[in-house]
Amino acid sequence: MSAPAVLAVDGGNSKTDLALLGADGSLLALARGPLSSPHHVGLEGCLDVLETLLAQARASAGVANGRIDVARVLVAGADLPAEERALQAAVDGRGWAASTTVANDTFAILRAGTERGWGVAIVCGAGINCVGVAPDGREVRFPALGAITGDWGGGHDLGMAALSAAARSEDGRGPATSLQRAVPAHFGLHTVLEVSEAIHLGRIDQRAVLDLAPVVFEEAAGDAVAAAIVDHLAAEIVAFARAALARLRLAAAPVEVLLGGGVMRAADGRLLDAVAAGLAEVGPSIVARVVPDPPIAGAALLGLDELGAPRAAHERARRELTDAVEAPAAAIAGSAGDG
Repeated sequence: MSAPAVLAVDGGNSKTDLALLGADGSLLALARGPLSSPHHVGLEGCLDVLETLLAQARASAGVANGRIDVARVLVAGADLPAEERALQAAVDGRGWAASTTVANDTFAILRAGTERGWGVAIVCGAGINCVGVAPDGREVRFPALGAITGDWGGGHDLGMAALSAAARSEDGRGPATSLQRAVPAHFGLHTVLEVSEAIHLGRIDQRAVLDLAPVVFEEAAGDAVAAAIVDHLAAEIVAFARAALARLRLAAAPVEVLLGGGVMRAADGRLLDAVAAGLAEVGPSIVARVVPDPPIAGAALLGLDELGAPRAAHERARRELTDAVEAPAAAIAGSAGDG
C-alpha cells in the first residue's frame, strides 16, 4: 500500500469527508463524519471532528502516524479572511502535514468541476456560497453569512420556505399549495401544524428542514407555490454568478459556472433550465453544469496539483473517491486503494 501523501478534507454544514491518498492518486482511506463548519461547532469543535476522522482514516489505511506531504482542508465557515487565518493557524498547529492550505469548501467544487483552474463555482448545500477565479488568478469571494449578508438559498432556506408556505396554506393566510400535504407527509405526520409544533418543542430538529429540498423540487412540477420557490433559488444562483463575473470582468468570456452541493445534485430540470436561461442573459458564452464528482475529489485534486502529480494520478483519485463516496457506508469505512 502507498504511504499517505495527500490529506484532503471537505468539511460542510451537514457532513465532513476526509481522505488519505497516495502520490499515485490511490485512495488509502475515506472517513465520513458529522458537520465541521466552525460557524456551528466552533474552531476547536471543527478541529476535533477533523482529528477524529483523521485517526479513523489512519487506522483504516494501516498508517498510525507519520507526517503527510500535503493537506488541503476546505471547510464551510472559512468565509471571512480572519476566519480563514484562524483556521489555518489552528490546523498548522496540529502538524498534520508538511504543507497545509486552508480555504473555503467552494474551492473544492471549482477544482472538481474543471481542469482549467478558473471559472465560477456555486455551492448550494445547507447554505449557498460562490467563488470566482479569473484566468490570471484574480479571485472574487462573498461573505456568505446568511441573511445578514444578503444571502438566500441552500437546503435550509428552501426547507423553511416550503414549511412556511405549507403553514400559510393550511391556515388560510396564503395560497393553496400541495406542500400542505407533502411537508407533513415527509415527516410522517398529518398536518403542517403538527410539524411546526414538533420543531418548536424539539421533537424534530430544525435542521431536518434541510431534507425538504427534494420535496420542493418534486412538488414544483405541478404546484405554482413550490415552483416559485425553485425559481427564487434559480434567480439567486444567477445573481451570484452575475456579480462574480462582473467583478472579474468576464461576462463576455467563455466561462464555466460549476454547481455543486446536495441541493444541486437533487435539482430538477426546472431549476437547471432557469439557471441556464438567466446566465444566457448575463453573457453569450457562459455555460452552467452540475459537478458530478463529490467535493472531496476537488480537495484531493488540489493536493495532487501541489505535488505535481501526473494526470493518471488525478484520474485515479477522482475515480476512486467518487466510487467510495457512492458506496455503502460499510465499504466507505474500510476503503483502501492498492499501490
